[in-house]
Amino acid sequence: MLIKILLVIAVAIQIVASVYALRLVRATKYNSVWILFIVGFSLLSVERIVQFMAANGQYVPRWWFAYLGIVISVCLSIGVMYAHKLFMYIARLDRQRQLWNKRILTAVLRTEEKGRSRFSKELHDGLGPLLSSAKMSLTALTREERNPEQREILENTTYVINEAIRSLREISNNLSPHVLNDFGLARGVQNFIDKSAAMHDVKIRFTTNLRTERFDTDVEVILYRVICELINNSLKHAACSAIHLSLSQNGPELTLDYTDDGRGFKPQAMMDCGMGLSNIASRINSLGGTFRIDSQKGKGMRAAIRVNTQQQELPPRLRRRKRNR
Repeated sequence: MLIKILLVIAVAIQIVASVYALRLVRATKYNSVWILFIVGFSLLSVERIVQFMAANGQYVPRWWFAYLGIVISVCLSIGVMYAHKLFMYIARLDRQRQLWNKRILTAVLRTEEKGRSRFSKELHDGLGPLLSSAKMSLTALTREERNPEQREILENTTYVINEAIRSLREISNNLSPHVLNDFGLARGVQNFIDKSAAMHDVKIRFTTNLRTERFDTDVEVILYRVICELINNSLKHAACSAIHLSLSQNGPELTLDYTDDGRGFKPQAMMDCGMGLSNIASRINSLGGTFRIDSQKGKGMRAAIRVNTQQQELPPRLRRRKRNR
C-alpha cells in the first residue's frame, strides 16, 4: 500500500514539473530545453503509472521498462546539456551587458568632462579678458581727481569686478581643475582640500604616497570628482569636525580610505535618496573598481575605494600625447 501511495505522489510531482516546464516554453525562446524536460518528466509519469499497474498485479513486459528508461535517460541527459549551454549563454550575455553599461557610462562621463572643460575655457578666455579690461579702465579712472562720492562709486565698482573675477576663476577651476590637469591627482586633491578647509571650520587631514605619478585621464578625473563629492557631502550634511582621507598606490591598485566623525546615516537609504553616493558608485564602477561604505548614526562614516590602474596607466610619452589632444 505504501508503494502505491509513493507512486501516486511521484506521478503528481512529475506532472507538476511538466506543467511548469510547459509554462517556461511559452515564456521563453529557449523551447528545445524545456520540451526535452517535458518529454522526460511525462515519460517518467508514464513509467510510474506502469509500475502502479504492475503493483496491482497486471502483467507488464520487462523490456518495456528497459526501453522507456533509455528514452527517459536520453531526453533528460540532452536536456541537462542544453540547460548548461543555456546558462552559459545567459552568463555571457550578462557579462556583455555589464561591459556595455560600463562603456556607456564611461562615454557619458567623458562627454560630461569635455563639456565642463570647454565651458571652463570659454569662461576663462571670453569673459575673463572682458572683466580684466573693465578693471584696468576703472583703475585708470581712480588715478584722476574725483570727488568723494565718485571715488566711492569707483571703489565699489572695482570691488564688484574683483569679486566677479575671483568667482569666475573659482567656477572655471571647479569645472576643469587646472592643478589636477597640470600636476596630477595628489596635487589636485590637496588644492581642493586647502580651499575647502579655508571656508569651513573642519580639520581635513590628507595623507598619500603619491608624488608626481600620473594615470589615465579617466582615472584621475573620476577619483578627483569622487573625493570632492565625499568631502562636500561631509561638509554639508554630516556636521563633522574632522575628515581624514588616505590615497595610496599599492602596485597597480589605487586605494582611497575616507572617514569623518559626523552624525552618520544609513548607507542604503542614502544610496536610494541621493547625497551623490549612487553617482559615486556609478563612477567607480565605470573604472571597474569597488566602492564600499559603512556608517552608523552618531558614529560617522567610512568609505573604501579600490581601483586597478594596470590597464589605465600610461607611459609618459603616450600620456603627454593624449593630454595634448
